[in-house]
Amino acid sequence: MRIRKLGLLGALVLSGLFTTGYTQNNVEKRVEDLLSKMTLEEKIGQMNQVSFFAVDDKAIAQYSDDDMNTFLVRMGVAGGQGQKKPSEMTKQEKIALIKAEAEKMLDNNITNPVRDGKIGSLLNVTDPEMVNKMQKAAMEESRLGIPLIIGRDVIHGFKTIFPIPLGQAASFSPQLVEDGARIAAVEARSTGVTWTFAPMLDISRDARWGRIAESLGEDPYLGGQLGAAMVRGFQGNGNLEDPNSIAACVKHFIGYGAAEGGRDYNSTNIPPLLMRNVYLPPFHEAIKAGAATLMTSFNDNDGIPASGNDYILKNILRDEWKFDGFVVSDWASMGEMIPHGFAKDDKQVAEISANAGLDMEMVSGAYIKYLPELIKEGKVSMETVDNAVRNILRVKFRMGLFENPYVDTKRSSVLYAEDHMKAARQAAIESAILLKNDNILPLAETKKIAIIGPMADAPHDQMGTWVFDGDKKYTVTPVGALKGEYKHINYVYEPALGYSRDKSTANFEKAKRAAESADVAVVFLGEEAILSGEAHSLSNINLIGVQSDLLKAVKSVGKPVVLVIMAGRPLTIERDLPYADAVLFNFHPGTMGGPAILDLLFGKANPSGKLPATFVREVGQIPMYYNHNSTGRPAPEKVMTLDQIELEAGQTSLGNTSFYLDSGKDPLFPFGYGLSYTTFEYSNITLSSASVPMNGTLTVKATLKNTGNVDGTEVAQLYVQDIVGSVVRPVKELKGFQRVELKAGETKTIEFKLTTGNLAFYGRDLIKKAEKGDFNVWVGGNSNATLKSTFSVTE
Repeated sequence: MRIRKLGLLGALVLSGLFTTGYTQNNVEKRVEDLLSKMTLEEKIGQMNQVSFFAVDDKAIAQYSDDDMNTFLVRMGVAGGQGQKKPSEMTKQEKIALIKAEAEKMLDNNITNPVRDGKIGSLLNVTDPEMVNKMQKAAMEESRLGIPLIIGRDVIHGFKTIFPIPLGQAASFSPQLVEDGARIAAVEARSTGVTWTFAPMLDISRDARWGRIAESLGEDPYLGGQLGAAMVRGFQGNGNLEDPNSIAACVKHFIGYGAAEGGRDYNSTNIPPLLMRNVYLPPFHEAIKAGAATLMTSFNDNDGIPASGNDYILKNILRDEWKFDGFVVSDWASMGEMIPHGFAKDDKQVAEISANAGLDMEMVSGAYIKYLPELIKEGKVSMETVDNAVRNILRVKFRMGLFENPYVDTKRSSVLYAEDHMKAARQAAIESAILLKNDNILPLAETKKIAIIGPMADAPHDQMGTWVFDGDKKYTVTPVGALKGEYKHINYVYEPALGYSRDKSTANFEKAKRAAESADVAVVFLGEEAILSGEAHSLSNINLIGVQSDLLKAVKSVGKPVVLVIMAGRPLTIERDLPYADAVLFNFHPGTMGGPAILDLLFGKANPSGKLPATFVREVGQIPMYYNHNSTGRPAPEKVMTLDQIELEAGQTSLGNTSFYLDSGKDPLFPFGYGLSYTTFEYSNITLSSASVPMNGTLTVKATLKNTGNVDGTEVAQLYVQDIVGSVVRPVKELKGFQRVELKAGETKTIEFKLTTGNLAFYGRDLIKKAEKGDFNVWVGGNSNATLKSTFSVTE
């Protein structure tokens, strides 16, 4: 059959019906034309995503000998009558047998179903030759020639690893985030990956939750701006057809970051106003930026699992936001509605999710097995299936996959390209946050430095969580940079601990001797990569193990101490601050974190990062975030502490306001906080008018001066408070930010535009609108900004 031989694309091109330079109308025509030719089985196949498994020698060799032996016996190719026992085989014989059996499984479970139109997407294929084999099966060996979309978790880099998303958020730089996503897309697409599962836009107010590492922090405005930038980077600034673009997938829809107790996969209870004013806005910004796909979350909110929630997937996503890409479940999240107690079996899972508007099922197989039966029974309509398939095909056409499904295997490698590594280094520089500096930094290159701690030379852990393709051989650690670019530095290295969880103090004396021999000690502490990310929640977020004891031991020598932290979350480090003269915090900085940190320590670069999430004093303060609602009994500036309470004090003598007796009312460091090697002064806030009419624009100006003696970059931040609203409003909300470069002594006027649309919120009627009334506005360097003015919104 000619159409089978050429594939659908060949037939269409020969007929002259379609060209590659298509319009949106052409896309819809192509979708409808193809849909009309599809059988029910082929339609449901597009809704089915399967995880690929590697069959190459290298991948198989990574399995343990016991695992190989078990596999060989279970597959009936060893240990049986007339067969060698696994113990009698060499490792190469085992690998060859496993590879042969795996290839049979691959053909039966993936290649043949692809040819039969039963698979619409594959996960985790990163070998270009295998991608081409799979795409050939789909394009040239299937009846209709529909390309696969190849998914992979490309979260903060593909091979060249950038800082974790929480670190990138600390830069407050949409351009940096967009550039990082673009580089990740270029590298991933060169191997055949066409779809990533990022950005993660879950508002994260609980540092116990391991996936705060993947988030862009606690603020909806910052998250929305950076999330949109990441979408633009992955998708070529709207050019999905670009062969260097990959489809973005905004996740997790919705509320996943509010898991009770910071425990992953736990339930959430987000009421409608909080959902619309805080948790939904970043997703809406990403959708407006053109995000091609969206992923449902694992959690239930108010008792309804996201993968079965028709209100969020239909009413909000489709009807209100007009999203026309496709929705995919998270890994087996549809099937997990059974342990949730929301569905009794996989058949009901398929019914619930399909009717809720979930287009593609990730790996759990309920659609492919039960949708035909459900359609026959009238429990799922043909229209529902057709709409899901339309959404999937629409994305594939927009991506140009029908015209360009294959990988150019002769193309020169773009992996770890020089400009990619340079960009990753700059990203790590701009993401680092200086939390404390008692005039010890920057260090003079003439000093002898003691490098101490388990994170000083941890190439794997430096990359951070959720890295599937980065190779630690390319990671440049601080010790690696001292052996290379900074080899002129006189230093002594003593790790003292083997890894962050190591509880042995046996080498503490060595660390102390190293510090004694040096002018200054730089202690690298933090978290291994495995301690953050999915399913890696903690109830204690102190520096883990005996790292705090190591810091104390080093400080006891009497030399200046610089604490450098690499971690996947905000940590409770108040107890550690007295033992460090300076603290440089890095959310796992990625491949080039080492030289970036040394650039900062030695003053080649000036820290400019700001905290994208509040740092609490102790874990019992969680959740604590800057944009909380006004309470009826706000705490005064100074509150009574435990040590100040008199014996047998009267019940009401402490003031009856909102604070903790033991940890007070304030966090350790507020949202937006970060120091520099210079100082900045804000003054002269002016408004274009004392009032602004509805649908008008207010211009806010302020003077920003670099009052120090070195050049620096300040992240100027604009905050607003709606003083009286129809519902209780937050004490402050971020409404603008900009990175401002200033020479030593230089003064600039910074300007923000504030529209009444920026002041709009959802009230009791669930309609978004601004309200007339009085507002406070601040400009400053963090959420505790004090430079203030007021204005009013009129009719």
